[in-house]
Amino acid sequence: MSVTNNPNLENIEKNSDSFFYRHAVVPYRRLKWGFLPVRREVEDYNDKEKKDLLNEDTFVDSISSSNDNSQKILNVETVGEEEKENKESYNVETKNNDIEQFTEINSPKFGTHEQQITNYEYRDEANRKWWSFFNEEEYRVSNNKKKQVKWYQWFGPDVSTAEKKLILKLDILLSFYSLLAYWVKYLDTTNLNNAYVSGMQQELNFKGNDLVHVQVMYTIGNIIFQLPFLFYLNKIPLNYLLPVLDLCWSLLTIGAAYVNSVNHLKAIRFFIGAFEAPSYLAYQYLFGCFYKHDEMARRSSFYYLGQYLGILSSSGIQSGVYQSLNGKNGLSGWRWNFIIDAIISVVVGFIGFYSLPGDPHNCYSIFLTDDEIRLARKRLKENHTEGADFKAKVFDVKVWKRILCDWKIYILSLWNIFCWNNNNGTSGAYLLWIKSLKKYSVSKINQLGMITPGLGMIYLFLTGVYADKMHSRWQAIIITQVFNFIGNVILAVWYVPEGAKWFAFMLQYFGWSMAPILYSFMNDICRRDSQSRSIVLVFMNIMAQTSTAWISVLVWKTAESPRYLKGFTWTAVAAFCLSAWTFVVLYFYKKDERKFAKENGIILYNSKTGENYPPPRIEEEEREEEEEEEENNHF
Repeated sequence: MSVTNNPNLENIEKNSDSFFYRHAVVPYRRLKWGFLPVRREVEDYNDKEKKDLLNEDTFVDSISSSNDNSQKILNVETVGEEEKENKESYNVETKNNDIEQFTEINSPKFGTHEQQITNYEYRDEANRKWWSFFNEEEYRVSNNKKKQVKWYQWFGPDVSTAEKKLILKLDILLSFYSLLAYWVKYLDTTNLNNAYVSGMQQELNFKGNDLVHVQVMYTIGNIIFQLPFLFYLNKIPLNYLLPVLDLCWSLLTIGAAYVNSVNHLKAIRFFIGAFEAPSYLAYQYLFGCFYKHDEMARRSSFYYLGQYLGILSSSGIQSGVYQSLNGKNGLSGWRWNFIIDAIISVVVGFIGFYSLPGDPHNCYSIFLTDDEIRLARKRLKENHTEGADFKAKVFDVKVWKRILCDWKIYILSLWNIFCWNNNNGTSGAYLLWIKSLKKYSVSKINQLGMITPGLGMIYLFLTGVYADKMHSRWQAIIITQVFNFIGNVILAVWYVPEGAKWFAFMLQYFGWSMAPILYSFMNDICRRDSQSRSIVLVFMNIMAQTSTAWISVLVWKTAESPRYLKGFTWTAVAAFCLSAWTFVVLYFYKKDERKFAKENGIILYNSKTGENYPPPRIEEEEREEEEEEEENNHF
């Protein structure tokens, strides 16, 4: 279903000075039947339109000079509400002691993957230092561009005003909404642990390992219903799918409030897991559709805050509900908690129909203008990210052969298995330990349960900002796992002062503070192939979650709480393995990026081995020198 652009509507939007009109009335008019967002038909500019834009709306953007480089740049840019995608520039060859650069003028068609201006940096790898391996952006960003980037700037140095406006819109429509969606997802997931310590254990007569078995039923439902998305994740409008699934699991959460036995609860949890199956994957996939590599980790971390908010608020809501509604209308406090969580989820689900934008090539947003949609597509091309094609085959043998013969699906899947097993938070170990102290009331236990996810939010924010602004995702991952390893080793030893246990539990959410970094890294690694990106994302998630389904039964047995010797030991091992495997991922990532270094303005050669030597520019200089020498000899 799609809707053709209304030129009059676009003119009204551009010419109106009313904020309310532009941001409320115009989006409303984009709805079909007054309530349904439909696919926006936005065509890229044709050649004539590009020429007209260039002739009518251009101005000189900048003329800069440098004493060291003697460089002059003339940028011609279009003017308008959104930055047009037409630029021409002239750049005089520059030289210094370390880098040789010159600008090659290209004339590709508007909207192709190639840039109209490419500042090539020639780099001799003969004297490459061994520690360059740890430079994540060695083949991704030229040294000249790297010097322009400041860690304290939220946006990059080359981000236009129109692009900043687009990014801020996406941060609200996609990132902020995804946080809300993940919050209610985890609210409906972790409320089980809070209910367990708030009377559900006695009322439903839990015995032995019943709690971990109920948790595993959720995981099994989640894994099974992820399988179809191996084929459909990048072929369906996620802005419809995700809110509908949200509403479905909300209704099942209400059903959980009226269960009468552990078996009934197991069935409900299975289907809650089924309807929540694609949500985490889908939002991570959408981040890869809109954000560049040095923007994604922060947004993914912001999204992940929803998990910690869910855990934190679940304890707070359960504490408040237990005090005020326990016994109301004959329902226990933990039953009321399920009902209230479900009501919140329904509201967030309805908001999703209008907030989620789809993806740049299949956009359903009523809030983005046509030019912003074009700009979003341009950003994809600049990042070398392939757009989704809803018309692609559901099952293509060539695609699967390409994926199975590549390193990504194997290396990244094992990496993700370590990620999913490097945290003790979901086991409920912290809450069960507090309960075992037998000196806190039910309300106090739930209040204390808010501390660790609260700290986790701080860890998450710092990790995401570090990964993006320091341009080193692998460092962010390693740092978090050092703290995670220390905390789990202390808990594995166990027979330490109570203060040491408190300290160790306060570190427990360092484990997952790197998860959004890992997923944004994966998105970036697979960005050149949309189908590969969606399949690898789903596959590695299924494999990791499957591992937790059977490992949790072995190492997080409820009967062994709160000691959990095997659980804490395994988590420490997973943290160590994750750190070591990160360097394996870094090796393969850089190996791939090296192949595409020229796309990033870097031409590599090796004067010792003869690889790509002499490079094109040196060949040209030598040819010119030979011609000049021949002319001199001739005279």
